[in-house]
Amino acid sequence: MALPQEKIQELQQRSRAIRRHIIEMTTEAGSGHPGGSLSGVEILTTLYFYAMNVDPQKPHWENRDRFVLSKGHAAPLLYAVLAEKGYFPKEELLKLRKFGAMLQGHPDMKGTPGVDMSTGSLGQGLSCANGMALAAKLDGKPYSVFALLGDGECQEGQIWEAAMTAAHYKVDNITVFVDHNGLQIDGPVEKVKSPEPIGEKFKAFGWHVIDIDGHDFEQIVQAIEEAKKTKGKPTAIIAKTVKGKGVPFMENIADWHGKAPSREQAEEALKIL
Repeated sequence: MALPQEKIQELQQRSRAIRRHIIEMTTEAGSGHPGGSLSGVEILTTLYFYAMNVDPQKPHWENRDRFVLSKGHAAPLLYAVLAEKGYFPKEELLKLRKFGAMLQGHPDMKGTPGVDMSTGSLGQGLSCANGMALAAKLDGKPYSVFALLGDGECQEGQIWEAAMTAAHYKVDNITVFVDHNGLQIDGPVEKVKSPEPIGEKFKAFGWHVIDIDGHDFEQIVQAIEEAKKTKGKPTAIIAKTVKGKGVPFMENIADWHGKAPSREQAEEALKIL
């Protein structure tokens, strides 16, 4: 389906605000993971401002769609989206990683409204998402489950055990995005330990697979709609992305995986954004 131009403009505006939040948060904290947060902006913007059935005023509503940030170090991305959606005041964003504050370095479902799963230990998020999706099936609930994985995270064996489980039980109410930016903390994913071809692996495990540009809103929406129509098997959307997207001096540089910008760098990035 083609998105109306006004909806695309709204999503673009939201994504710019979310990128600004990510830069401001990590700069204020002096730590965090901006690179992999910036690469997933369009995906989460589309999920929360187009696709998912959620209510910020009722974060524990039992029929809400669920989201699991399996690459939990990209917490600044999730926090920025949740604040933009209205789960908590935007002022909280500048308290990232502060003692006693709500927003810690990795998502905490007990402390942050809108966080459906505590994550951070890589490889575990898909198993958690499977549990949620299976529960919906068993309980006859209408909600869908979405998860965002990192491509480096796909080096973890538990990802493939979970992939086998989802296909075996025909969990077609789960949609996984792989944030395929090609870089992890130690460098290029292919050189550290290549999980390629990621899409073909998911196919071999019984998944429906869609390849997209992870920064193109129309492609993201079309993939989500295709996933909704796919019955009897889960869907994996392999989203080609750019680490540090939107900030030229951060783009495609592994060093920005887990390093906060300086005040001067943040000022430059915010001018660009």
